Amino acid sequence: MMRLQYIYLARQLLYQKNFELCILIFVGTNGETYFNTGALVSCVQNFPKSRGPVVGILKGFAGLSGAILTQIYAMMNFPNQASLIFMVAVCPTVIISALMFIVRPVGGHKQFRQSDNSSFLFTYSICLVLAAYLLTVLVLEDLVSLNQTLIIILTVILIVLILLPIAIPIMLVFFSQPRPTTEESLLLDPQKQEAGKMGQDENEVIFSEVEDEKASDVDSLPASERHKRIAHLQAKLFQAAAEGAVRVKRRKGPRRGEDFTLLQALVKADFWLIFISLVLASGSGLTVIDNLGQMCQSLGYSNTHIFVSMISIFNFLGRIAGGYFSENIIRHYAYPRPVAMAVVQVIMAIALFFYAMGWPGAIYVVSVLIGLGYGAHWAIVPAAVSELFGLKSFGSLYNFLTLASPAGSLIFSGVIASGIYDYQAKKQHQMLDPIGRVEEAESLTCNGTICYSITCGIMSGLCAISVVLSLIVVHRTKRVYTQLYANPQT
Repeated sequence: MMRLQYIYLARQLLYQKNFELCILIFVGTNGETYFNTGALVSCVQNFPKSRGPVVGILKGFAGLSGAILTQIYAMMNFPNQASLIFMVAVCPTVIISALMFIVRPVGGHKQFRQSDNSSFLFTYSICLVLAAYLLTVLVLEDLVSLNQTLIIILTVILIVLILLPIAIPIMLVFFSQPRPTTEESLLLDPQKQEAGKMGQDENEVIFSEVEDEKASDVDSLPASERHKRIAHLQAKLFQAAAEGAVRVKRRKGPRRGEDFTLLQALVKADFWLIFISLVLASGSGLTVIDNLGQMCQSLGYSNTHIFVSMISIFNFLGRIAGGYFSENIIRHYAYPRPVAMAVVQVIMAIALFFYAMGWPGAIYVVSVLIGLGYGAHWAIVPAAVSELFGLKSFGSLYNFLTLASPAGSLIFSGVIASGIYDYQAKKQHQMLDPIGRVEEAESLTCNGTICYSITCGIMSGLCAISVVLSLIVVHRTKRVYTQLYANPQT
């Protein structure tokens, strides 16, 4: 949510023609992107077998950072807003500078432990407790006037909850003696590793041809039988190539699941299907987030901070839940991860349709479901892209996909939502003041569900289109996920 605050402030500064501060905000938001990318890429490479949970937890805390810093600022009770800006500028820089030599890729398989599942489960539990606690604190501060002592106590408890996951690496380092797994032993043995690489290089071309020529029913066989069938086809192709009966050609470019560069990914249909689906769905979600305050005011709610806090918390929960459930889908059923993306897009379409119909409690439904759906996208999509296009250029691929939200919001919020709102406001103004005695600039305020119901109806249809695009990706990548996760040993 900090990024949304930056965007809102930048708009105000542009309106006031304060270009110096606008440049500073531009530098600040881009700095956040560097922090985000460095942490995300390093952790995904360190935990390649738990990409969904890792991305969900990191993106969840990134989304919750604004509410956490706001609470810390309330505890310190600074005399003016300049102190807040100073704190936001200095504290993250100091923390990142202290951790920059620790957060780095260390080889995911080398530090894979059987206790990783329980560690992630403990972290998920802390996240749920933290979300519930922070939501309670924010609602209390909005409804009741709390004294400074109570605010300090509540903030100290919040900081303790945030620091609790540090107990996991401490326990693993000082109180655990992990046994090396088979993969770890192989990686630690240079001779075996080199032999494996030689064998892989020799068979790379032939195996690629076998993958192209094998029958579609091979994927439905058990893992052991499938490997035997592929080995048999590979042996026959080796013999035919040696006798000159066939000519094996090296495949141009990487295959799905291998390492792509950004330029290689940009010519793939799967990448653009994911991007366009993300533009439609996350752009709709960001439009609701940007206009939530005005939506609440149009419905007659005076205290909009509660709904902003709600959508921030559920955005956090959506990122946590998106990583957790998408990981279960691929681990237990070997379904493509974009299945989870299609599910959350259906939820977003239902929530937007609910608001478009003007049913009671629509603002609560939108705050909860849009927060969950929008947040879940940023746990599911980065993990899916890392699986389909590899980890080598994951940073550039991920940051290209982050263009989807502002691109969608620029169209849906800047053109559709604002245009419809202004039209309805002018229409209501003309009905109340047909003679034009009141200045138009003072009356451009829309009231009622009509202000955003048409916009939400349009975005509900766009989310339905994004569901179709996600299901197309599911169909196209089904074989890749079967090969990656159908083997129970993986």
